[in-house]
Amino acid sequence: MDAIDTIKILGGLLGNGALSKGSGGNVLGSILGSALGGASNQQTQGGGNIGDILGGLIGAGQQSTSGGSMADVLGGLLGGGRQQPQAGGGIGDLLGSLIGGGTTQQRQAPSGGSMSGGMDGSIGDLLGNLLGGVGSGSQSTNGLGGAGGLGGLLGAAVSKYAQAQNREAPNPAPDHYEHLPQGVDQKEAADHATLIIRAMINAAKSDGSIDKEEQEKVIEKLGDVTQAEIDFVRSEFNAPLDVDAFIQTIPRGMEQQIYAVSLMAIDLDNNEEARYLGELAKGLRIEAKLANQIHEQLGAPTIFS
Repeated sequence: MDAIDTIKILGGLLGNGALSKGSGGNVLGSILGSALGGASNQQTQGGGNIGDILGGLIGAGQQSTSGGSMADVLGGLLGGGRQQPQAGGGIGDLLGSLIGGGTTQQRQAPSGGSMSGGMDGSIGDLLGNLLGGVGSGSQSTNGLGGAGGLGGLLGAAVSKYAQAQNREAPNPAPDHYEHLPQGVDQKEAADHATLIIRAMINAAKSDGSIDKEEQEKVIEKLGDVTQAEIDFVRSEFNAPLDVDAFIQTIPRGMEQQIYAVSLMAIDLDNNEEARYLGELAKGLRIEAKLANQIHEQLGAPTIFS
């Protein structure tokens, strides 16, 4: 059986923003902006750092890929909620535009939800803690704490996806882990990537709007993936949505992180999505006040009273 590169698949889902619309696009921009900025100087297992890897892939923004220039590919990380970087900018300009302008305008909450006034300034401590793997509760070695945290994993996923899209660079193999931060266990990182993929797809399925046609559009945007990887994504789309069963698979210490990435795939414009998040928060034992704080930090409407 062919190996499945869940880190590259995760990078593909993030890189094309296919599962992130509306408020989910704002969340994607907030998380990835902070993640890439924080991870840009992080040393990787390949001996460099994520900023250097992305900078080399982007170059002057003119490198050819299967989906346009590398600047276009990385520009897709912004979702629809932020200004695209200039094609000729360097890695500093790109990461700066991802991070800058952290305040996002919130959309109207679904019926019955409460509203907040938007993010309070730039990316705050709570988001930093989520990306660094230090939640407000107790931390476990099963979480994404320590070397890299969630931000390091997302940064590695994006850089691996970017390399796979670059026709001038070798396509990274599934066991090619040089993008990961130093000190991160490779198998554990791949397992965590699988959980995040599942969280995003489950959230996208929560309102019943991801039909076969939409699924194929997402798969088409994943870039250079194998048939086994396509089959994996299709199987996740086709699996029945079982919130309780999914919650049981989440290691202690990842609760808030999984909730945050679930927001990236939800538009929060209907009650089904709000109900799903309510069930997820309850199962993960995330109190309403903390859930609302996560929403505020990520530029999504608050839904808990």
